[in-house]
Amino acid sequence: MRRLAAAISFLYLSVSGSFLHSENYLLNGGQRSKINYSLIQKIKPTAETVSVTLSYVLPENFKSPTYSQTVSNLSVRFTLEPDDKKEWTDKRGNRIVDYSWNNPAGAFEARISFIAENAVSLVTVNTTAAFPVKDLSAAILSYLEPTKMAPVDDPQIKKLSAEIVSGAKTQFDAVQRILSWLIDHMRYVLEPEEFGALYALKTGKGNCQNYSHLAAALMRAQKIPVRIVNGITLKEPYDIKTGDRRLTLNMAQGRHSWIEVYFADLGWVPFDPQQSELFVSNRFIRLETGLDNEETVNDGLVRWTRRKGSNELISFSEIIEADFDLDEVTIHGEKQNYGPANILLVPEVKASFLAEPKEPQVELPVFDPSTIKDLKFDITYVFGNLEFPEGVNFAFNRTIVAGSDANSQTLEKNFLVETAEYVSGPADYAQIFVLSGPVLLDKIGLALHNFGGQGTLVVELREDDNMKPGRVAALSKPVNIRSLAGATGYHWVDFDFASQGLVLTPDRYWITLRFDGTPIINWFYSYGKPVGPAEGTQMKLKAESGWPHTLGYEFNYRIIGNTIK
Repeated sequence: MRRLAAAISFLYLSVSGSFLHSENYLLNGGQRSKINYSLIQKIKPTAETVSVTLSYVLPENFKSPTYSQTVSNLSVRFTLEPDDKKEWTDKRGNRIVDYSWNNPAGAFEARISFIAENAVSLVTVNTTAAFPVKDLSAAILSYLEPTKMAPVDDPQIKKLSAEIVSGAKTQFDAVQRILSWLIDHMRYVLEPEEFGALYALKTGKGNCQNYSHLAAALMRAQKIPVRIVNGITLKEPYDIKTGDRRLTLNMAQGRHSWIEVYFADLGWVPFDPQQSELFVSNRFIRLETGLDNEETVNDGLVRWTRRKGSNELISFSEIIEADFDLDEVTIHGEKQNYGPANILLVPEVKASFLAEPKEPQVELPVFDPSTIKDLKFDITYVFGNLEFPEGVNFAFNRTIVAGSDANSQTLEKNFLVETAEYVSGPADYAQIFVLSGPVLLDKIGLALHNFGGQGTLVVELREDDNMKPGRVAALSKPVNIRSLAGATGYHWVDFDFASQGLVLTPDRYWITLRFDGTPIINWFYSYGKPVGPAEGTQMKLKAESGWPHTLGYEFNYRIIGNTIK
């Protein structure tokens, strides 16, 4: 219900519709795709450039019980032919080609292209692999080694991993417990200060490298072989049918890190520690493997030397293109009453494992609205999904590091990707926020980027209708698109509610964005659900009734106002 006071308005809703802390989806079905993939690199040397070297890892065919990749029509082309070519294989079996130019004259373009036929089969996985793991070959044992990024012998890692897997009788049980712990104790951010397992353990946050390194360290500490995989994810979304709703999953187009776990009876099987067990989707292009991400550095590596005493840098840009000639998705999902609070996707597994029961329902605090007039809102309040790479130019996202001497430089690949949704088009998007105490609302901020157009934007504050966006309770002041012009990257755009005197009582609320005119606006999001419940980001096409799509990510937003002591 909603009640109004004479001097101040406030929103108050029934708290009987609490939500569950269990988002384990059991999947069946599959995916099949044929992808025309290209990586295009544009290099502009300076007059001081002595040499340039580009390195590529040649993609391999791969087959596991759930995911396979078949590569054909591989080609590497240049607008300026290289002076030298060297092929070699590293100790992890990656096939690498180095192309070099001496005193390159002018800008040139390099393009590596191939066709990837990817398939995912989500049928029952049978595994009898026991835990503790025994009788590994020498080649597999090397994937238990400690590294700087995954320090297996660290006392914190060893202690935590032993606690998580205590009582496990099968390898799958041990692996699932570790990944479930990871999903519920890690929060995704694009720009962590460090990329190793210990940083992730200390802060509870990180990007795909941190997730992979911490998963690898915890598993290797229990003698479970793990290798890091580097590759590309593609931005094409796909739906998982879950009854009368759809779970929509989407990743940015760019570089990604995940893991493969070795089972004696299954071989190497892919896992994405951010969200999936025993498989990755057909939107994953697999390229390079190693012990950690300091070892898997060769694909797309750019190195150059310059004349002694020069400080000039080459100009560089990189584009990933991917066109689907075929894309079939027939995946169905059923939510289970066990598992982590955040989203975890897994096919049916026939193995002995402990199904951790769902956590109790979360009830929001009961609040007496008659006390509003006696409260003093004198504490500054800022809440939301606050971390995103503000102002970053995603067209150039490489890190320059020194080479072997003062005259050599390297452009290292990184995993900074643009995770954003086009929200001024044919679909409406809604983001939940949950308040545990009363807030006198001042502003609601969204992480937006303006790509052009004209018009205005307005934020709608909506009531909750049993974990779906309900009726519109308030509108912000409009923001003119012209005020957003010229900014590089994504920035907070604050929408003003201050003049309305709205007190939001403890409950769930929804944010939706409305527009008029022709704006082209993207709203940044974070993988997973860093702040809110798993079903708290929803979408509907404008022709659809209700909100039938649950999204597997959370938009970046902030609630600004004042609260009580």
